[in-house]
Amino acid sequence: MERKAKAATQTGVYLAIVAAILVVANVISHGVYKRFDMTKTERFTLSKGSAHLVREGLKQDLQIDVYVTRGLPKHEAFIQDLTDLMNEYEQASNGKLHYAIIEPKTDEQRAAAKEAGLQEAAFGEGSETGQDQATITRGFMGIAFKYGSEKEAIPMLSPDQGQGLEFWITNTIREIRDKADGIDTKIGVVTGKDEIKLTDPNLVASQGGRGGPSMRALLEHHFPFYKFEDVDLKGGDAEINKELSGLVITQPGKEFTEKELRRIDQFLMLGDKSLAVFAGAVNLKASDPSMKATLNTWGLEKLLDGYGVEMKKEAILDWSRSMAIPVQSQSGQLMWFRAPGILQLQEDSRFDENEQILDSSFPGFFRLPELAFPFPSTLVPHPEKQPEATMKVVARSTPKTTVDTSEAVDMKFSADWKPKGEYAQRAIGVTIEGKLKSAFGGQEGLGITAPAESATPSRILVLSSSQFLANPFARAGNPPPMPPQMAMMGGMGGDEDLLMLSQPYAQKYLTATILAFKNTLDWMAGDSTLLAATAKMFGETNLTYADIEKPKQEATDDEAALAKKAEEYRAERKTVQQRVQWTLTLLPAVLFAAFGIVRWRRRESARENITLD
Repeated sequence: MERKAKAATQTGVYLAIVAAILVVANVISHGVYKRFDMTKTERFTLSKGSAHLVREGLKQDLQIDVYVTRGLPKHEAFIQDLTDLMNEYEQASNGKLHYAIIEPKTDEQRAAAKEAGLQEAAFGEGSETGQDQATITRGFMGIAFKYGSEKEAIPMLSPDQGQGLEFWITNTIREIRDKADGIDTKIGVVTGKDEIKLTDPNLVASQGGRGGPSMRALLEHHFPFYKFEDVDLKGGDAEINKELSGLVITQPGKEFTEKELRRIDQFLMLGDKSLAVFAGAVNLKASDPSMKATLNTWGLEKLLDGYGVEMKKEAILDWSRSMAIPVQSQSGQLMWFRAPGILQLQEDSRFDENEQILDSSFPGFFRLPELAFPFPSTLVPHPEKQPEATMKVVARSTPKTTVDTSEAVDMKFSADWKPKGEYAQRAIGVTIEGKLKSAFGGQEGLGITAPAESATPSRILVLSSSQFLANPFARAGNPPPMPPQMAMMGGMGGDEDLLMLSQPYAQKYLTATILAFKNTLDWMAGDSTLLAATAKMFGETNLTYADIEKPKQEATDDEAALAKKAEEYRAERKTVQQRVQWTLTLLPAVLFAAFGIVRWRRRESARENITLD
């Protein structure tokens, strides 16, 4: 009895200590808010880049008013997540950022919300009991920002789409900060070369003769802190504006002269400048449903070879990670229509650094789950030409890749594609960072002088995907633009099949492409602190089946053989999925039961060994 009383007293003391610890921990956590996030993308906590922006990037106080509408369960959960995020912004800012959660109930508060730029809307939520009823309310769900004399707003937030919330808040903070503090980031875009323009409406299918948005319009609307400036080289007669942070070259349709290339080299040799080349050897005409490609590098190879990146005059065809669409024939047979010239790449754990398909550590591709690379050509890096810079391959085809060097290459979807030539892995994206050697050796030519080496580190990105910044199906399928006198009639023509394919392409890849370009602009400007916030626009990365080999295509395979291999691949994936499902279902229960049995046996053993003094 004495032993039992002693044990009971000790247990009571232990429980009192645990209770006190819990109370103290809750008091501390109430005053000092901190969460630990073990996810790879920092999904549940503020990214380091956002924290750096509000801590180091603000010269004045920033006031954020969050207008919310309460009363719906879905809203309450969203508001709590939003409040947690704002807590982290405020704590990271060292007193520079202040926020308030406002539920506008009075006419004055509602008027203030509208004046700040917010939109009033109706919100509804159905019954979770399955009954035919719903709750409808009107109110606000948005954010108002005030920094110095500038004001900005996120007019509407959707409680159904909390993903990417930090991305939009951080970019709005950056936008209002740059306006108030007079910060401009200017990017030059080379024009006058019959190039694929950033202003071309080739991202989505045109409707009713009206073109869709362009890449430049989207960037200027959502990320206005970037200022684009057209750069017409005009034969190389004038220097490039030294105030530009970097220069972008898109797929040309006209030859670059040596004098123009020397002007580009002269610009890079200023130091702390960037060059991004989104161009390769594969050329396709706009509004051409045949999608016949010709091979031409338009003189760019002369400049790039001087920097140590050899661009080959060939088209890459990937037979492992390229677009394929299953189509059922009238006889019921499954046929695969393929476009091996459009690569779909994501980081693959099976490959080491020297073979990795997509390097998601490169700022331009940082944590992006998957990207499409239409119509790339082969790049061969020669790092010995840039001994004081770091040269790195950031995108490659898979090892199941061939090349075509024909004068004309048919790039359209087809069931008749057959691999020809030897398989090999090929580079399609290369970066160079550091003190660059001049592409022309620093020797004067055509009246243009440039130092033999850049004054300070500069950056070069070469991405040989000729339509990386476009939707290849929309560009080929959209009707040609009408003459001004007939514009009122709308577009005529267009390829319905290609326009139909352009829609799923846009849904799957367009957001990632836009963000990859935005990230690349950050990298070009030397500001890569906000990349982690950009990655939060996406959910978890798509699953890859590292232990399952994709079907190998042989030149002798007919459609029946390809369909059989595809079915076997799907069956093997399904088996793996079921194995994972049952493992996750049963393993925790088995481990818990085993733990209980071990505890029970130890306790029984302890009781058997009790001896009376």
